[in-house]
Amino acid sequence: METSKPSRGYQKTLLQVAKGLLCDSVPFWFMRQAGRYLPEYRELRKKAGGFLEMVYNPERASEVTMQPIRRYSMSGAILFSDILVIPHALGQEVRFESGEGPKLDPIRSHDDFSKLKNEDIDQTLSPIYQTLREVSSKLQSEKFDDTALIGFAGSPWTVACYMVEGGGSKQFSHVKNWAYNNPETFQKLIDRVSAATIHYLDQQILNGVEIIQLFDSWVGILDQENFDRWVIEPTKEIISAIKSKHPEISVIGFPREAGSKMIDYVQKTGISVLGVDYAQNPSWVAQNLPHEIPIQGNLDPTYLLDGGAEMERAAQNLLEQFQRRPFIFNLGHGVIKETKPESVEKLCQIIREAK
Repeated sequence: METSKPSRGYQKTLLQVAKGLLCDSVPFWFMRQAGRYLPEYRELRKKAGGFLEMVYNPERASEVTMQPIRRYSMSGAILFSDILVIPHALGQEVRFESGEGPKLDPIRSHDDFSKLKNEDIDQTLSPIYQTLREVSSKLQSEKFDDTALIGFAGSPWTVACYMVEGGGSKQFSHVKNWAYNNPETFQKLIDRVSAATIHYLDQQILNGVEIIQLFDSWVGILDQENFDRWVIEPTKEIISAIKSKHPEISVIGFPREAGSKMIDYVQKTGISVLGVDYAQNPSWVAQNLPHEIPIQGNLDPTYLLDGGAEMERAAQNLLEQFQRRPFIFNLGHGVIKETKPESVEKLCQIIREAK
């Protein structure tokens, strides 16, 4: 595989690599790169009220999206939002409680579908589309010419986990019981979420998004049979629908804790890029995943808490493991809130100096 020359329509390095090309530099962005570790975010959050109020305020959400770009000039600016805007747009009560994470009014059977609405989800989501237009404009006006705008959504299985459990969970007993023992009605929930997700992503692209990530945070709790049904099949449906309308758009799949099942995930879903969590051995990934599939990941964000020699060693190891294949440097999970901005700057410099 030869180093690429920028081609018309895919000049940005992140987009080039997502297409399977090698470039002279390593593109990078970090999950939760906009967030509580940044003093400018904390200052804006004081004025914003609740989390969802911030997400649905285009002026503030676009500023938060841009904050890490102005500091670090990352290759990707990911929309400041949350995967739970989909159940919220479907009419489920969603709230974020400080120190406790998201809380939802749970849906645990087909009878509970009455809690969902049939109105146009854009009634809720339209401010997010405005945020994307504003971020796209700011990237251009502020001359971040090599920074791609990243959109995202939660994959149906993970979104359904929150919808059914009413928040995070250790056992996920409610959602697994429904999916395993009454799959016909659970399929209707997955279909509802999938249809909303396809529409949402389509609108993101129409409003400026250049590449998409699908977050599937809870795939590690499923056995192979249910992984195939509730992860692979809905993901394949979403990607097929997006590609039919926007064939130029690359999709990053992030099946957290999939382990060896990520081989099937890559082969069957149609994803463009595989996002890898920090628990996965990078040498295993390099040896077992098709060489033509771009890899994204997977530094443990805990290294950034110190930001010293061990972080540099771990980052260099990743860069060496994937130096001969298309690679997007990222963390294997989000930036931890106690991280010092200086540690992030140091990591960015290490990546920029890589060849």
